[in-house]
Amino acid sequence: MFTDEIRAFLQKPLIARMSTIDPDGWPHTVPVWFMLDGDEIAIISVRQTAKIGHIQANPKGAVQVGGDDSAGYMLKGTFRIEEDPDRAWMKKLTYHYESGEKAEKDIADWTPLDMIVLRFTPKSVFKVA
Repeated sequence: MFTDEIRAFLQKPLIARMSTIDPDGWPHTVPVWFMLDGDEIAIISVRQTAKIGHIQANPKGAVQVGGDDSAGYMLKGTFRIEEDPDRAWMKKLTYHYESGEKAEKDIADWTPLDMIVLRFTPKSVFKVA
């Protein structure tokens, strides 16, 4: 699904915009941290957020990375929810975006939360300017 160019772009610690579909059929878009994992995108989230309910009702959605002041990519596909019992993805994503004391502080702050992993499997990829 991903060319070498797209894969290299998605490995950068950029903020993505994740869109789910709310119960009325409207897009619900939020900024998220993400990490490329094989041919999927991994995203962490607190379980008690609106986007989780949206995914449970309708797994279709989109992830857009870049496109602000340079080219980027829009990925359309499906989400699924996974547990993160040992907080491995929370730690991995935090260190992807932060380092040192800031990462350690955020990990300590988020450890008591009910964190889960969202797996996004793209079905199509479009370049956006």
